[in-house]
Formats: sequence, C-alpha cells, structure tokens
Amino acid sequence: MIDNDATTARLLVTCPDKPGIISAVSTFLFNHGANITDFDQHSSDAHGGTFFLRLEFQTPDLDCSRDALRNNFATRVAEPYGMQWQISYASEKKRMAVLVSRHDHVLMDLLWRTSRGDLPATIPMVISNHDDLRDEVERFGIEYHHIPVTADNKAEAEAEALRLLEGRVDVVVLARYMQILSPDFVSNYPHRVINIHHSFLPAFVGANPYQQAHDKGVKLIGATSHYVTADLDQGPIIEQNVQRVSHRHSAAELKSLGQDVERQVMLRAVRWHLEDRVIVDGNKTVVFVK
Repeated sequence: MIDNDATTARLLVTCPDKPGIISAVSTFLFNHGANITDFDQHSSDAHGGTFFLRLEFQTPDLDCSRDALRNNFATRVAEPYGMQWQISYASEKKRMAVLVSRHDHVLMDLLWRTSRGDLPATIPMVISNHDDLRDEVERFGIEYHHIPVTADNKAEAEAEALRLLEGRVDVVVLARYMQILSPDFVSNYPHRVINIHHSFLPAFVGANPYQQAHDKGVKLIGATSHYVTADLDQGPIIEQNVQRVSHRHSAAELKSLGQDVERQVMLRAVRWHLEDRVIVDGNKTVVFVK
C-alpha cells in the first residue's frame, strides 16, 4: 500500500485572474508525470480579479527531481502568469513551536493530537512565561523553556525566545499565551504565528471575560483563530465558531464551553495551516477545506 503522505505534494498559487491558468498548471504537471488528486480554486471576481488555487498531486512517477520541478514551474508557468506560489510535500512535516502561559486546554490538545499523528507536525519546544506546565509538556518528551516576562525585561525575553526558535521551527502557535508580541518578533514569522482568543457577542476585554459575559447575559460565546500581525488582534482570520448559551449557564459553565470552542477552532486553524490550505490575501484568508 502506498503511503499518501510519502507521495503527496501540494501547490498553492495566487495570481491575476486570466484565461489559461488551469490549463497551464495541469499540462505542466501532466508532462512531468504528476497525477493531480485534489483540486480547488477561487476567483475574487467573475471578471478579472485575483485567482487562488490549491491542488495536490502524486509524485512517484515524476520525471525530474524536486528542485528541477520547482525551477521548471517557475520559468514555464509562474513567471508568465505573475504567480506567487509554493510547492510543499506532505512528508516534510512542519515544525511547530507552542507558546503558552498558564491555561493548558489548547496546549494539551495540540500535544496529544501531534503525539498520536493526528496533526502532521513535530513540536520541538514549548515556551512559557510561567513554569506551571513543565511536567505535563516534558511527559511528551518535548523541551520546555521557561522565559519569565515582566514590564522591564520584555525585549530581552523576546530576544531569548527568538534565539531558541531560530532555525528550528516553521510556525509558532500561541496556545493562550497571555503576552502581546512585538512587531519585531512577528516580523520574523510573517503569517506563521497563529493565535486563539475568545470572541463574545458583544465582546468583553480585560480580566475574567466569562464572568463579564455571564453578568451581561450573553447568548453566544465563541472563539477566533487568526494570524498575528503588528496590529493587535487584527490579523487575517483563519477560523471561527460560536456556541449558543443561555441564562441557565453559570460563569464556570460558560468558561468550560468557551474552552471547548477554543480547542476546536485552534485545532482546525492549525491543521489547515499545516496542510497548506490557507492563502493570505491582504487582511483576509482564502481557506480551502474539504
């Protein structure tokens, strides 16, 4: 039996929309012995606009090396159509660092699913501004780095985190990391830092948001996962979900339900990023999901 992860490649494309793109891409892959097994596209406008494409193709019968495939695609297809593009391979799992404070619900879900092979990633390290979760993380055989953060040492703490991350990770996940990252930190991982936070209708900020939501009698609670940018909580949204609640729910029940939604939303956002299903378009995303 063929291991699909060992043979599957993925192509993401963004370019000005015009006739012939699909034909050019599919003909190129056919001529190099690739078999397209999954294909999805989106155009931002029926008349011109921007064209987005994600496809998966199988590689056992390629007639050239991976480097040659990239070089040939660049000159024969990407350049003539003005494409932004990438080819990745499912067998090359992304390296995912997790930053966390004291709330463990998102972190433990990511660790457990990755350890079981449910998420196509490796986790080389967890970084925290508290030491509370060290034992839980190290049970998975993962490095745990405690970097305290105060108002006086924030720049030094970020520099230490960047030193640990350098060359060892492809994506950074903020699993309820209760610190605001500086623009300098984020610039090292553009569209590769994923955050999760609660999303109330209406929204409540500051301490104990679930108690505030209970006091105001909200009817919906939810969560949003997005890429982190220099603008606080304004980055491109990857996934959202809500849970209907009522006056019968206590503040503690709202918190429990909210954490469930946070886990689910973060899991989907991380999975879609790892599977190369997300294309960033300005401050929006195009997400190709099954």
